[in-house]
Amino acid sequence: MAQVLLVTREDILKLTPINGNVDTDKITPFIKSAQDIHIQDILGTDLFNKIIDGIENSNLPADYNTLLVSYVQPVLCHLAAADFYMFHGYEIANGGIYRHQSENSTTPSKNEIDMLVQRQRDIGDHYRRRLMDHLTFEASSKYPEYYTNNNEDMQPNTRTRYTSGWVL
Repeated sequence: MAQVLLVTREDILKLTPINGNVDTDKITPFIKSAQDIHIQDILGTDLFNKIIDGIENSNLPADYNTLLVSYVQPVLCHLAAADFYMFHGYEIANGGIYRHQSENSTTPSKNEIDMLVQRQRDIGDHYRRRLMDHLTFEASSKYPEYYTNNNEDMQPNTRTRYTSGWVL
């Protein structure tokens, strides 16, 4: 079975500031981990698997496609980008861990990278709240799998996470 991703490289490029010359192989692990950690946590195992199966079999019902495109993909793109930012400047190879630096550019400071990561997380949280609100109002009539998880399944996490700092 092939790995099914809920977003493509092109989706990430359209919705985030990531440059178009970034290699797909560099982004894919962050998409996969963000969908497994964040999206499955929000949807629960059964609804998550329903969407994955629909994509894999090219028979995703219209309501589920709307859920995917309008709500899930924006969350996933921004949270995958946040994780990508933290690691993109590094390469792990047989000889060790290397940090890339172009000869005609400067490497941002840790604080600058942290700010970019936090901004992507804030945007992802905005879309997460929209997704959770949509599920609150629509799941009972459109997405029955949201309520059918068993003991081994991940239950939908209905608590909103705020990752931004305190504002006084």
